[in-house]
Amino acid sequence: MTAKQRWTLILASVGSLMVALDALVVATALSTIRLHLGATIEELEWTVNAYTLSFAVLLMVGTALGDRFGRRRMFVIGLGLFTAASAACALAPNIGWLIVARTIQGCGSALVLPLALTLLSAAFSPEQRSKALGAFSGTAGLAVLAGPVIGGAITQGIAWQWIFWLNVPIGLVLIPLVLTRMEENFGARTRLDVGGLLLVTGAVLGIVWGLVRGNSAGWGSVEVVATLVAGAVLAVAFVFWELRTRVPMVPMRLFRSRAFAAGNAAGFAFFASLYGTTFFLTQFLQTAQGNGPLGTGLRLLPWTVMLALMAPVSGLLINRLGERTIMVGAMLLQAIAVVWIALIARPDLVYGALILPLLIAGFGSAVMPAAQNVVVNAVARDEIGKASGTYNMARQLGAAFGVAILSAVFAGTGSFHSPQAFSNGFAVAMVAAALLAIIGAAAGLLLPGRRATAARSAVTAVVSVQPVQPEQVPQAVGAGRS
Repeated sequence: MTAKQRWTLILASVGSLMVALDALVVATALSTIRLHLGATIEELEWTVNAYTLSFAVLLMVGTALGDRFGRRRMFVIGLGLFTAASAACALAPNIGWLIVARTIQGCGSALVLPLALTLLSAAFSPEQRSKALGAFSGTAGLAVLAGPVIGGAITQGIAWQWIFWLNVPIGLVLIPLVLTRMEENFGARTRLDVGGLLLVTGAVLGIVWGLVRGNSAGWGSVEVVATLVAGAVLAVAFVFWELRTRVPMVPMRLFRSRAFAAGNAAGFAFFASLYGTTFFLTQFLQTAQGNGPLGTGLRLLPWTVMLALMAPVSGLLINRLGERTIMVGAMLLQAIAVVWIALIARPDLVYGALILPLLIAGFGSAVMPAAQNVVVNAVARDEIGKASGTYNMARQLGAAFGVAILSAVFAGTGSFHSPQAFSNGFAVAMVAAALLAIIGAAAGLLLPGRRATAARSAVTAVVSVQPVQPEQVPQAVGAGRS
C-alpha cells in the first residue's frame, strides 16, 4: 500500500465504524433515555425510526450526489452532518429535539456509508482491492460485537448523552484528515430522481406513522386511517413514477426477476424481525429483569458474537449450499429462537435459559450475504449499483417497519407499568418477530435453486465477457450495515 491508500483505508473504515456503532450503542440506552426524557413507547421508537428512515430514503441519493459533486467532498459533508447532529442529540432537552437530531444523523449516514466504500474502491487496484475491502468489512462485525456493550458501559458509567458526545471528537479529527489525505474523485453524473425521493419518503412516513399511532389514537380514527391510506396511495404513485421517469431511483423492471424480487423481500422481512427484536430485547433485560445498561450489553454477547461470526462464514458457504438453502434455514432458525424467547419470557427468568436461543438467533445473520448476493447476481453488470442500493434501502425500510409493527403489537398487549406487564407485551411482540422471519423464509423459497442460479451466473459471465470490477459498482454493496 502507498501512504495515500493506507490513509484512505483507515479513514473510510473509521468513518464507517463511527456511523455503524451509533445505531447499535443506542440500543442499550433506550430504557435510560425513556426514563430521563419521559418518553412514551411511540416517542422512543421514533428515536430509532427517524434515523433509519432518513438513512434509508437518502441512501441512493448519497451515492448520486458523490458521483456528481465529488465523493470526498460529500463524504466530508456527511461526516460534518453526522458530527453536528450527534452533538445535538447529546444536548437534547426533550424527546422531540432528540428525534429531529436523529433524523439529521441519518442524513449524514446516507452520505458517509456508501461513499466510504466507493472512495476505498477507487483508491486500490483490482489486485489489491479484495484485501482492502476485507479489512473494511471487518468494521461491521466489530460494530455488531462491541456496539451494545460500549453503549451499556457509557450509559451506566457516565450518562446516555455520552454515546453521542463520543462521535464529536472523532468527527472533528476525521474531517481535516479526509480533506488532506484522501484524493477527490467523481462518478457518472446522473440526474437525481427528486420525484421518486419525495414520493417514497411520503409513502414510508405515512405508513409508519399510522402503525406507530394506531393503538393510542385508535385504529379506526381519522388520523390513523388517513395516514395509512395516504402512505399506500403514495407508494402506488411511487411505483408508477419509477415506471415512467427516465432515470428512476429504483428501476421497477428489475423486479421482473424472481431472484431480485424474492431477495429484496427476504431482506426486508429479516431486518424487520432483527431490528424489532433488538429494540425490545434490550428493554426486556432492563425493564422486566432489572439489569443495568452494561449488564444488558454483556448478556447480549452470545447473540452479537454469533451475528458477527455467521455473516462471513455463510458467505463462504453460498457456493456450496446455495442462497435459497441458507436464507430459508437461517430465517427459520431466527423464528424458532424468538418464539423460544417468547415462551420463556418472565421477570424472574434465569439468564442461563436465554443463552441457547440467543445463540440460535445469531444464525439468522447468515441471511445477509446470501440475500445481497442473490440480488446483485440477478441483474446485468451495469445495474449492480442500482440493485445493491435498492437492496440496502429495502433492508433499512424493513428495520423501520419492524420496530413500528412490534411496537404496535406490544402497545396492544403490554405496558411499562410493571415488569410483568412488560413481559406480557414483550412475549407477544416476539411472536410477531417470528412471523416476520417466517414471511422472509417464505420469500426465500421463491428463489431459484442452485442449478438455476449457477446457470444464470454462467450466462451472465458469458454475456459480460469481462468480470465485474468494484470500480464499476457505484453503490456500496455493504452500504446499509448499521
